[in-house]
Amino acid sequence: MAIRHPSPTPRADASTRARGARIEAAAQRHLAQAGLSAVAANANYRFGELDLVMRDGPTLVFVEVRYRADDRFGGGAQSITSTKRRKLVQAATAFLGAHPRWAEAPCRFDVVDASGDIEAPALTWIRDAFRADDA
Repeated sequence: MAIRHPSPTPRADASTRARGARIEAAAQRHLAQAGLSAVAANANYRFGELDLVMRDGPTLVFVEVRYRADDRFGGGAQSITSTKRRKLVQAATAFLGAHPRWAEAPCRFDVVDASGDIEAPALTWIRDAFRADDA
């Protein structure tokens, strides 16, 4: 017999999405200040979502943004499992298929690990956090 979990209340879901949007916006500003330019945000594919897609010179950067209020259970970057990495690679492949102008660009996967206060999170940018062939 399958166990059914109650779905989150719409209010909690909206709150979680709003928190995620604030953290992703802070990460995008942080990366823009470092010289990256925005290409897309929240690109959804059946395999998963790409939080941010940015350009670092000629390189297309797929950015996963992870937030943890504290690091008792590890930071956000440590929460990216091999399953999540595979989903990100699949979503990136779908993005490249949908946007042929980027198909020949060099690509990398970065992580922005956010923690602390949602309004002013501490951000750690991990360049080249993993490679597609690691997934």
